[in-house]
Amino acid sequence: MARKRLASKRVRSKSSSSTKATNSHKSAAKQKKTPKSKSPVGSKSADRRKQAVGTSAKKVTKKVTKKVKKRVKSQKRTGVALEMQIRGLDRDILRLINRRATATKKLIEVRLAPKQSLYDPQADDELWAKLEQANPGPLPASAVRGVFREIISAARQQVKTLRVAYLGPPFSFTHLAAIERFGERSDLIPISTIASVFEEVNRGHAEYGLVPIENSTDGRVVDTLYMFTRLPLRICGEVLMSVHHNLLARCLRSEVTEIYSKPQALSQCRDWLARNMPQARRIEVTSTSTAAQLARDKFGVAAVASRQAAVEYDLQIIAEKIEDNANNVTRFAVIGDDILKPTSKDRTALLLQIPHKSGALSDALTVFKKNRINLTWIESFPLRGSEGGYLFFLDFEGHAKEARIQRTLKELEKIAVALNVLGSFPRSQLLG
Repeated sequence: MARKRLASKRVRSKSSSSTKATNSHKSAAKQKKTPKSKSPVGSKSADRRKQAVGTSAKKVTKKVTKKVKKRVKSQKRTGVALEMQIRGLDRDILRLINRRATATKKLIEVRLAPKQSLYDPQADDELWAKLEQANPGPLPASAVRGVFREIISAARQQVKTLRVAYLGPPFSFTHLAAIERFGERSDLIPISTIASVFEEVNRGHAEYGLVPIENSTDGRVVDTLYMFTRLPLRICGEVLMSVHHNLLARCLRSEVTEIYSKPQALSQCRDWLARNMPQARRIEVTSTSTAAQLARDKFGVAAVASRQAAVEYDLQIIAEKIEDNANNVTRFAVIGDDILKPTSKDRTALLLQIPHKSGALSDALTVFKKNRINLTWIESFPLRGSEGGYLFFLDFEGHAKEARIQRTLKELEKIAVALNVLGSFPRSQLLG
């Protein structure tokens, strides 16, 4: 019996060992088939880190999105508010400029001499000076002056349209000077020559004319001075303008083979052109505007002209401010038959012919020194015709109605062959 029990235990033990061996074999087989995976602790930690990073990124994205949306909404609100403000300002400006124009028109009509109000350089220059002094910015003085100039020009035009002949064509520097003095609402008539401008005014086809008389680089404009000897017109105003020349074209600077402009403009840029554009041939034409037209129509052609000409003729500025003298100023004369009242800042111009003999000019200049007259300009040119000698163009500070100027003129008459006072007029401020 005991032997049977022992045998039975041995059988169960073998069976159990066999089962364990089988299970162990199966487990090993599973381990061979299934790749080893990371430890459960490491896997959970990585997942948590990924979830944390993702959650953090989402939070940052939401914050950024909220800020952007908030900024966009704020900008929209500000934009709407500014648009409403601008519309209100526009209504105020429109109302005020019309009130200004109406008041200007009434002032002209109630004055005893309306013509003097239609052309009043002293009042205009005083206004420009006051506006420049009072202007807080950011608009430059030239922009503010342009706004007021056109309001006044439009108001004057409602009373009478002034016809002004100028040395053209349009968008030449003389045209720009005419706009500065008379405004664009005046009837500005381009004339091809200085002599023709004088003739238009002398015949009564225009109330005023505008011509160049002097340049700080080239000096006198002989054609203008000569015409004062031929026709009985007066200088009744001046315009001083800073003249900046630009090189305009529809091609690159390296592609320019010809440069066109009027002789004075080419002369005022002579050194710059010689240094920077030696390969280009320089060709003289009647005006800077004509040069700009040629540059517009022909490839490889450039023009020396104004910035305004570039806009008008759709040209690129390939070099700006190329004048040799940075302080290049041209003085323009307003010609007509007006006799202007004295101001505290006047200039008088005259033509003087003296005997063609030794010491005659010295005697004439001594008269100015004796009366303490500041002589600001003197030019001489030979008399035309058979008569020998020279004619002198002079201008000096003061008005012909002042006692000291009258005394000076009387003394000059005693030694002069001929003396012609061309006019007294307010000195103009420099316009840039």
